[in-house]
Amino acid sequence: MFLRLMGSLAFLAFDLGAESGRALIGMLAENKIKVEEVYRFPNVPVKIGGSIFWDVLRIWSEMKNAASLSASKLDGNLESIGVDTWGVDFALLDSSGELLGNPHHYRDPRTERAFEEVFKRVSREEIYFRTGIQFLRLNTLYQLYSLVLNRSSILNAASKFLMMPDLFNYWLSGVKVSEFSDATTTQFFNPSKNNWDYELLEKLEIPTHFLPEIVRPGTVLGRISASLAEELKIDSKVSIVAPACHDTASAVAAALLEDEGSAYISSGTWSLVGVEVDRPIISRKSLEYNFTNEGGVFGKFRFLRNVQGMWLVQECRRNWVSQGKEYSYDELTSLASKSRRFIAFIDPDDGRFMAPTNMVEEIMRYLEETNQEKPRNEGEMVRVILESLAFKYRLVLERIMELTGRKIKRVNIIGGGSRNWLLNQLTADFTGIRVIAGPVEATSIGNILMQAYATGFVKSHKDIRWIVRNSFDFREFEPEHEDSVEDAYTRFRSIAEKSDG
Repeated sequence: MFLRLMGSLAFLAFDLGAESGRALIGMLAENKIKVEEVYRFPNVPVKIGGSIFWDVLRIWSEMKNAASLSASKLDGNLESIGVDTWGVDFALLDSSGELLGNPHHYRDPRTERAFEEVFKRVSREEIYFRTGIQFLRLNTLYQLYSLVLNRSSILNAASKFLMMPDLFNYWLSGVKVSEFSDATTTQFFNPSKNNWDYELLEKLEIPTHFLPEIVRPGTVLGRISASLAEELKIDSKVSIVAPACHDTASAVAAALLEDEGSAYISSGTWSLVGVEVDRPIISRKSLEYNFTNEGGVFGKFRFLRNVQGMWLVQECRRNWVSQGKEYSYDELTSLASKSRRFIAFIDPDDGRFMAPTNMVEEIMRYLEETNQEKPRNEGEMVRVILESLAFKYRLVLERIMELTGRKIKRVNIIGGGSRNWLLNQLTADFTGIRVIAGPVEATSIGNILMQAYATGFVKSHKDIRWIVRNSFDFREFEPEHEDSVEDAYTRFRSIAEKSDG
């Protein structure tokens, strides 16, 4: 049980990811933060026919259980609650505030047609120069346009549009707003106007009347709703805070970015590779390289590239488990570390890896089509994936240096993927850049410390990063150069750049 320290402050963070949801209690005392996971539940999408949905009512039920449990552990001494989730997905509400259908999963196939149809009405160049957001078929813009194409009755009946964290904030507080960092993932937020791009949406005949006010990270939305406080036996004075509601924005808020020579990789199901900038970088070259400008904290933007990350290993593991091969992630990493090097490479971002029925078979087909050797066992398969990811990180970092004029000297790998020591070392070796791994719980730490900022207990972003540095141990990986890496990188680029944006 989490013991409340003398003079400490307690915050509850909900970190909702594509595989699981978690509740974590953060204790802030004497310029240090301690975080403990108190509740976890699977977040499993539901397939109905050809569609994929989020089971949001189950997620909400689990969140209520977690909040009640956390409040009882803290004996009522809870300052605030904050939620972060994945980006791009949304819910539509009617005029009574009720859900109009289950929110779709970003891997739902409904955007396959919509993605190309949008460009028949508005060019890629115009969309990018309006929004600065990279082109992914899962983006909210194409999800909404699929409703236009299908003449959805739900779209016409909608009174309010809320991104996923905004939905849970509404259920917690009764306040319907959109938080900035998550709003930018839609690809219809205009950073030059600092608001929704109404003109872009109107060109696509997407309604705009239901768009909510946008609030900044670190905004106190209000108190927990009275009925919910009574139901869960939580003090009605507990604040509901919008931290940085996009999980990567919360993670980067806690990253050790010391100066312009620092980059980050938020490593999980997705790998977000980027730097922090004062204003969006929107140019023809950043469009060509398909870079994105997502909202950060304290007026910053995250200039980055999304790379499909540990999703590839997760899906392979799922396939092997279904065959009775029960490998842990640590066991797979160990097998990969002992496997042959540079067997073959994949482009992690090839569209076929977005939502395949069988990831192992899909990778094998890719290797066959590109005339490469196939891995002989599970260890070699994981090695192919990890080496491909590390080389993709190098390619993205090289392009960041080209686009920003910066010299990257250190990379902070944060999030659950920072536990993978082999990928960390391969990243250092393949990029020639020192890697600092941790904290693993960067997302929840950033969430909690932005709550502390919103409620007046932390004064600045500099203070947040100082607290993080003062609270955790970090592992460093120094690059070990081998001549064979350059030949392998040349092979990787010849394969990856055929499908890379």
